[in-house]
Amino acid sequence: MSFTPHGMHLLKGAIDCHIHCAPHLSGRSVNVFDAIRQAAAAGMRAIGIMCNFQNTSGLAALANDELGHLGIEAFGGLIMQPTAGGVTLEAARTAIGYGYGPGTGARFISLPTHHTRHVALQEGRSPSFLETTFFIPEAGPVPDPVPAIMELCATKDVVFDCGHVSGREAVALVEEARGRGVTRMRTHCAGYAPEEIAAITALGAYAEFSFFGLTHATQVALTHADDEKHKIAGQSAIQDITPRIRAAGDRAILSSDAGVYLLPPPVEALREFVVLVESEGFTEAEIRRMIGDNPARLFRIEHHS
Repeated sequence: MSFTPHGMHLLKGAIDCHIHCAPHLSGRSVNVFDAIRQAAAAGMRAIGIMCNFQNTSGLAALANDELGHLGIEAFGGLIMQPTAGGVTLEAARTAIGYGYGPGTGARFISLPTHHTRHVALQEGRSPSFLETTFFIPEAGPVPDPVPAIMELCATKDVVFDCGHVSGREAVALVEEARGRGVTRMRTHCAGYAPEEIAAITALGAYAEFSFFGLTHATQVALTHADDEKHKIAGQSAIQDITPRIRAAGDRAILSSDAGVYLLPPPVEALREFVVLVESEGFTEAEIRRMIGDNPARLFRIEHHS
């Protein structure tokens, strides 16, 4: 007798827009081909490949060329860490054009994740490292070249991702991006105050919440931005995230942020996250919106039968 874990039916047509698969600097639970095959087996629609060290649009395009017959759309993009070219217009422009055939370039351009002042402080980085990190000043304009990168995202109709900045910084970035004509915006909101999340989504951005921060993986120092290993405290329980998801209204997105060897493969991680969210009273319709409709709208993922 076969056994289907609870919540698997919710993954039909789902999109996990945030996975970290191999190749990578540290141990992964899946490579890009495994990730696509497992998503296809679960009846999912698409996966978004993220990497703190390189643009993933070429990897996604090559994987689609090889495994497109499985019906999964893989997409990638750039996190503007120093190893990937940093926060420069040139790096963003290159990523958007880098693929394998028409329309296969970066689907998102993200500000740094583990090379921001916000994250570096949590990781206990050295003063010299802090001086090199990205941040938005409390007063004054959003620094160059970020406005130009936003305008490029608007022109090319790709997602502008605020990266791992503080809630205050994310609000400032979303305000600036909207003013620059950006219509596709993603923020990573698990640690933000509910009022910051409400402000972000009121401006048209989507608020992403990931499983990784709720897991035991936060207890282990990992390689995120260089050869040093650091850890950041995660949320202690799903109840810490529930009011934040509610604050996002109808613009919340759930993702696994899985792929690290400490966690189950992304499909199983997403299922576990969905079950946790369901246990907090979210309806099936709300969950399907958060793992299906919203990421599809944000990343331009076509429906398929």
